[in-house]
Amino acid sequence: MTPAKRMEQRLKRLQEHLKRENPVLVDAVNQYRDLDAIAQKLGLLGAGESYATQISWWPMISVLGTFSAGKSSFINTFLGLDLQRTGNQAVDDRFTVITYSPDGQVRTLPGLALDGDPRFPFYQISEDIEHVSKGEGAKIDNYLQMKVAPSEQVRGKILIDSPGFDADEQRKATLKITDHIIELSDLVLVFFDARHPEPGAMQDTLEHLVKGSLRRNDGSKFLFILNQIDTSAREDNLEDIVSSWQKALVQQGLSAGSFHILFNDKLAVPVPNESVWARYVAKRDADYQRIMARINGVNTERVYRIVGAMESQANQIEQQAIPRLREALQRWKKQVLIADVLAFGLLGIVLLAMSIEFGYWEGLLFNPPWLASLAGNIWATGAVMAMLAVLIISLHFLIRNRLAKRVAASLSRAESFGNLSAAFLKSTPFWRSIFQATPAGWGRKTRRRLDMIRHATDRFVQYLNDRFTSPSGEKPKSAS
Repeated sequence: MTPAKRMEQRLKRLQEHLKRENPVLVDAVNQYRDLDAIAQKLGLLGAGESYATQISWWPMISVLGTFSAGKSSFINTFLGLDLQRTGNQAVDDRFTVITYSPDGQVRTLPGLALDGDPRFPFYQISEDIEHVSKGEGAKIDNYLQMKVAPSEQVRGKILIDSPGFDADEQRKATLKITDHIIELSDLVLVFFDARHPEPGAMQDTLEHLVKGSLRRNDGSKFLFILNQIDTSAREDNLEDIVSSWQKALVQQGLSAGSFHILFNDKLAVPVPNESVWARYVAKRDADYQRIMARINGVNTERVYRIVGAMESQANQIEQQAIPRLREALQRWKKQVLIADVLAFGLLGIVLLAMSIEFGYWEGLLFNPPWLASLAGNIWATGAVMAMLAVLIISLHFLIRNRLAKRVAASLSRAESFGNLSAAFLKSTPFWRSIFQATPAGWGRKTRRRLDMIRHATDRFVQYLNDRFTSPSGEKPKSAS
């Protein structure tokens, strides 16, 4: 089966699932097909690739942070059962994908259950791990596991618990999975330990998670949680601890996301001063309600995210990929012209030097002994001219081919909108002139197709809005 047919089957299975789980998204898959066709025509995507597989079609909540930050305790409280092991050490060194169990049983499945199932956002991630860390792709079970739990909190959702971020031996592979999770998640809970809020204790987490959020345009999905804040209750310095923590984040350049505090009633020891303890509990309860509200809203946010990602891809193709391809083609043309002048100039100098060495010049008159015989033989003259033309053309195409590969090597192969390097090479085959500034596959027709996708996205958003709101004051469709 070809990669294109395999991908088409995968998209059909996705639509079949969406018909049962969320019918409103079925047509969105067709829009992604249209977007894929445009990207494949441009060379940004291969025949077996799809933008639809770069996002999660299920609501995803990820829980990240340092060791002993209380991630597992929070998850167990949220689920209403003791699923994850807790402790101050690295009790679980794998990413755990938690899904709903319809038969009421708790089961732990190996990483292959995720790597080999196209319905989950970790399909074939072992190949990506292999690219960044040789030999680790075959050890997928060392990185991933799936747990199914009979908790209504995860019905229709995917919850991901990460290993402690600061101490993993297979670092490159772990970072690759972490980036993948962050990119796909609708909500990212980042836990820090209130007992060690100073920057030095969480520097590694700050550098990757916080700075990573700055590279994205969805920073609002990050909730930064200072857990175990009850440890400061005896000093009654809640505001100072939170301020120090927020300052550490701001110093890293953080400008998005929200901040919350938590502690576990089962583990906390109340302080004698009841008013101080009541203040801590009230703040904790208010923040917990805000966190739960965001978690409960991921189903709605998921639909908007999928539609928004489609429009974003369309915009990135036109506003980022095409201008960068144009710039690369212009740079390539300039390099080829300069190289042609230098190469042909050098070739001319060599031929001139050889003709002087052989005595073909009589003053300023070029008069080699074989010139007279060529003048009387049109076939011989044509053959010589043809050989010279072949030499010049071959030299030109050798130059442009090598320079095309050099420019392509400088372009990214892993942009969010696709493989820019491959798209550039598709625009530089031998039959395309170096003076053709428009990338292959781009034109008015392609631009109109992108406009149609954007218009379809706008109509889709309006349809979603009509389910939840009515500026005219009429009863929303979702409430009828």
